[in-house]
Amino acid sequence: MSLAVRSGTSTTPEFELTDGTDRSVHYLEHGFPCPLVRWHYHDDYELHLIVASTGKVFIGDHVGRFGPGHLVLTGPRLPHNWISQTEEVVELRDLVVQFRMNLVSSMAKYAPELSAILPLLERARHGIEFMSFGTEHAEQALRGIRDSSGALRISRLLELLHALAAEQEYVLLSTLAIRSRADQASQDKIQKVTQYISENFSNEITLNDMSTLVGMNDSAFSRFFAKATGNSFIRFVNRVRISKACELLSETKMPITNICYETGFNNVANFNRRFRELKDITPREYRQQSRLRHGARTLGD
Repeated sequence: MSLAVRSGTSTTPEFELTDGTDRSVHYLEHGFPCPLVRWHYHDDYELHLIVASTGKVFIGDHVGRFGPGHLVLTGPRLPHNWISQTEEVVELRDLVVQFRMNLVSSMAKYAPELSAILPLLERARHGIEFMSFGTEHAEQALRGIRDSSGALRISRLLELLHALAAEQEYVLLSTLAIRSRADQASQDKIQKVTQYISENFSNEITLNDMSTLVGMNDSAFSRFFAKATGNSFIRFVNRVRISKACELLSETKMPITNICYETGFNNVANFNRRFRELKDITPREYRQQSRLRHGARTLGD
């Protein structure tokens, strides 16, 4: 089942502003499932707000969790995807604004006041998650862009970018500033693999399984996947599993040993090693820090 994409001007799935369009700033919103929910990239900047559901987010080589209020700015050709983990239809999940790659930098040549926004756009090459901007504030700003047109739409975009440039609480998501050049067929293959891993991370997943899934031999698939995602296949699977482990450590009292096997690791020593490799702390320390951040009692294990 798919849901229509509401953009105010079209219900056709759009991943970027084509050269033939008369818009430099585009707004769209959609639910889940939807044709737009797939691994992809485009030449535009994208400001993306989640207003409903939870799930996994993939941005460059980053794998993480999202929920309502998740606000991210991605740069040109940085691959991204949000997959909700629900079997229910979500009528409205995403509010999205896309704007041309050179829009702000070109304007800044003649309006130096806009130069203050350029560092923000440079950071967006890695994907930026804004941690405390405020869901209501972001939603109001994005809908303001939706409800305007012409020069006023550009003005409202610049106002929002100006506010985001001043934000101090943010996280750069992808360790690599990936600029994908994959064609549509390659994007479809990555989508199929990442979707499978996201849904089956608790089971054994082999390189051969995934290369067979997309009709490639193992060595070619390994090179292809690493180039497209910035991760080796095994590291990507481990990132998905550790992301789920972080969720269980933060939100449940499940013993760490149980979490190890629940997330697809075959022994506790390997789980601890991979967790520290990606998070720089142990699972127990992560749980303790999570409880402290949420003002809760530290749970024993």
